[in-house]
Amino acid sequence: MVDSTTGRLRAALRNSPGLGRLATVRFAGQFGDGLFQAALGGAILFNPERETDPLAIAAGFAVLLLPYSVLGPFVGALLDRWDRRAVLMWANALRGALILCTAVLLVSGAPETPLLLLALASVGVSRFVGAGVSAALPHVVRQSWLVPTNSVLATVGSGVAAAGAAAAVVMISLVGDGDRGSGVAVAAAAVGSVLGALAAAGFAPRGLGPRTAERTAPAPTRAAAVRAVAAGLRTGATAVWRAPGVTTAMLGIGAHRIVFGIDTLVMVLVLRDPAAAGTLPGGLAGFGVAVGATAAGMLLAAALTPLLIPRLGRPRTIALALLAAIVVQLTLIAALTQPMLLAGAFLLGLAGQTVKLTGDAAMQIDIDDTRRGQVFALQDTVFNIAFIGSLAAAATVIAPDGRSPGLVVAGAGVYALGLLAVALNSRRR
Repeated sequence: MVDSTTGRLRAALRNSPGLGRLATVRFAGQFGDGLFQAALGGAILFNPERETDPLAIAAGFAVLLLPYSVLGPFVGALLDRWDRRAVLMWANALRGALILCTAVLLVSGAPETPLLLLALASVGVSRFVGAGVSAALPHVVRQSWLVPTNSVLATVGSGVAAAGAAAAVVMISLVGDGDRGSGVAVAAAAVGSVLGALAAAGFAPRGLGPRTAERTAPAPTRAAAVRAVAAGLRTGATAVWRAPGVTTAMLGIGAHRIVFGIDTLVMVLVLRDPAAAGTLPGGLAGFGVAVGATAAGMLLAAALTPLLIPRLGRPRTIALALLAAIVVQLTLIAALTQPMLLAGAFLLGLAGQTVKLTGDAAMQIDIDDTRRGQVFALQDTVFNIAFIGSLAAAATVIAPDGRSPGLVVAGAGVYALGLLAVALNSRRR
């Protein structure tokens, strides 16, 4: 299956010269993101020099993701107005600078507040780049190739991100697991941003859209940008609602991210518990294994999704993934042991990425180019708000060692509600 899919990607590369360059932008950023996030996780979650409780963990994730979630749809409005090539180039440059500043703060032992504020900005720019790459893909690949291309890009991209995370674990183990080791690993993540900026610069101006913008159009004024920002959420949501297939994808994505927030907190606390140590590694190394297991599930999803969509259709593919996630949540995750949690991470990575890839295909096919940036940014908002909200709620009731069966069952209930919502929405024309 993988050979067939990669063969189709090679054909797409031959027929789409710009695809390789856009893939470089994506992969360079994903490697840097994987390295940056793993190193930051080592600094905040598993660093012996910094103690964090469940509420502090939730606060850290909120500081990193929530502000961009609020601004995400507004960013989409700008992606549909500005030259996406310039956006990708300068956003990568800005991200590299923010990453280096974060590394300096870590090495100097700065308090967490300025550290998290810089990390917030860096992750926000990363989401901006990701939305821009997704919105630009239809400009370098014809529509008939979008589903397999998305799948293979996700296959390679998840592996690249996992490689970045693994590189962070190796660097920290060599330099030391304190602030200095984490700072060195964070600084190395800036390389991905530099490569992404150089790759984006290779496109012609307006080569990545939006098509409706004239080359000679003046840059939007501040007032015009504010108006576009104010209309972003409403416009993106309206476009989603008018495309029932995209609405179905958003429902599935939201349900999965809510449960993913709960399970992430459970995983972190179980891995930090010394009593849970066994044949599998704990701490940051164990978290790296969990990330790798999730990435492996995403790799398999990239191979299976192009086969499922033509046979089942997009709504049924999403419904099947949610049904499988319910079973995994009630069996493997509910066991609350390291081996079972890692197996569950693999299978939920498979289910979640199947929903995500199906949603990407729906958004790229069913949404007009003038609204695609807003819809992808809205998707990021659904991702982050669902994740942060569930993680924050779980932090108020979870046991210190992460073993809270009631929370796991509640997660299965969320998947079931998502499945019901998908079924109801699929009847809407």
